[in-house]
Amino acid sequence: MSLLEGLQARSGSICELCAATEKLEVYEVQPKSTGGIDGSVLACSTCIGQIEDPDTTDANHWRCLNDSMWSEHDAVKVIAWRVLSRLKSEGWPKDLLDMMYLEGDALEWAKATGEGVAEADKIIHRDVNGVILENGDSVVLVKDLKVKGSSLVAKQGTAVRRISLDRENAEFIEGKVGPTQIVIITKYVKKL
Repeated sequence: MSLLEGLQARSGSICELCAATEKLEVYEVQPKSTGGIDGSVLACSTCIGQIEDPDTTDANHWRCLNDSMWSEHDAVKVIAWRVLSRLKSEGWPKDLLDMMYLEGDALEWAKATGEGVAEADKIIHRDVNGVILENGDSVVLVKDLKVKGSSLVAKQGTAVRRISLDRENAEFIEGKVGPTQIVIITKYVKKL
């Protein structure tokens, strides 16, 4: 069974966020790199568009989270928590957030993208040129890097795809160089 088929079976072929029935697609909930059925949701193009571009967010569209926030699937609850956190200045989302409960790992996953943190308190990751890095971006190494604890040398020009950001330190990102997951200092990468 494919990922799409598995999510369709899990959701009954409706958007797991707003219950729409058209233009459904798989949305991998970042920064979880495992993906799969536990790291993804079946969502409509409207929901995905608003999740990925906060400037297009229509608060009334997300009143549907009153139901979907109670899903038994962590990926759905994580998206609900993030959207409600983004909208909490509207008033009603704050009430829903107060009622919502996430287990420790799910809450950590929900907070991993920085939703719900005041702009002044957010940690911003920048590459060697000062360009802002986001989870899932691809970068290229601008210098040969010796990987501590191994004999591996990551060569200049090596592409690192689907990076994840360290939410505690603006200088660190993680990504795979070959089969090895490593921590990279942001001043040694350039966004592709």
